[in-house]
Amino acid sequence: MVTIKDVAREAGVSVASVSRALNGHGGVTAQTQARIREVATRLRYVPHVAARSLITRRTHTVGTLLPDLHGEFFSELIRGIDLAARARGQHLLVSSSHDDTAEVAAVLQAMQGRVDGLLVMLPQVDTAFLQQNLPIGLPVVLMNTAHDTPEHASLEVDNYGGASRMMQHLLDIGRRRIAFVQGPAGNRDVAERERAYRDALVRRLPGAEPIVLPGDFSEASGYAAGERLRRLDPLPDAVFAANDMMAIGCMAALREAGLRIPEDVALAGFDDVQMTRYVTPALTTVRVHIAQLGSDALALLDAQVDGQLAPAERHRQIPTELVVRASTRGTDHAGADRR
Repeated sequence: MVTIKDVAREAGVSVASVSRALNGHGGVTAQTQARIREVATRLRYVPHVAARSLITRRTHTVGTLLPDLHGEFFSELIRGIDLAARARGQHLLVSSSHDDTAEVAAVLQAMQGRVDGLLVMLPQVDTAFLQQNLPIGLPVVLMNTAHDTPEHASLEVDNYGGASRMMQHLLDIGRRRIAFVQGPAGNRDVAERERAYRDALVRRLPGAEPIVLPGDFSEASGYAAGERLRRLDPLPDAVFAANDMMAIGCMAALREAGLRIPEDVALAGFDDVQMTRYVTPALTTVRVHIAQLGSDALALLDAQVDGQLAPAERHRQIPTELVVRASTRGTDHAGADRR
């Protein structure tokens, strides 16, 4: 491997001059700087990242820990983080936990010393776990994760508000027997969406029995929920799934049974992943600005790393929007959005 000493020897200057020239710190003439850069390019010299980080105390790398990397939601979230990181000249170190707390602890330990800060989305863990396992002194932004720890900044989707608006919509169009398809057990997002579902029934339909079916955020679990729903008597007249992928799986099961959407059963999801616009009928959902969640989280982390994060800005909420499409309307053009 070519070292900085090799560049200095070839250019006939000191190691310090090479460092100043390549880092743009001045102290060398334009002619010398041009010669050093030409030699570095010819020798294909690459600065030693670890050595540089010892001097600057920055790795220019951001660690990102997510529950999973599969699916449209996480790919869009990573896209938002990546675009914001590239604009800042940063790199990403991404890992997933698959809801395994032992794996979470191992990943957090492995990232220490390698990153300037962490973006963490762990909706299945509690405050006590975070306090025991998050690196002390390392800037952290929690995304949709327990944030009862004032020392960590947080960014959270308005799950309760979004689910409340969806329930209001379903009730306003006359649906009275509404089923809810859950996501993974212990998931913070799911708990807030289900709480809104139950609260809406209590407010608008006192005495109505909740119809809650298990799911795990996958299309397959949504399909299984749809198979169970279509055997219920009486049949629910609406289904609100805790995410879009389960809603799409549920849609397939209901249509295979010969049920019409939305005439027989209105159907809605949560997230507004791209696929929701292109299924038939197009899916009513709660829009989460997923890429914005990622880019805003990185901006929050950057401010924390630079020591410029004001106390009032440490905890923020991402708003959601109700997007009404044909799966709860039926008469409008498929794919047209009404917010």
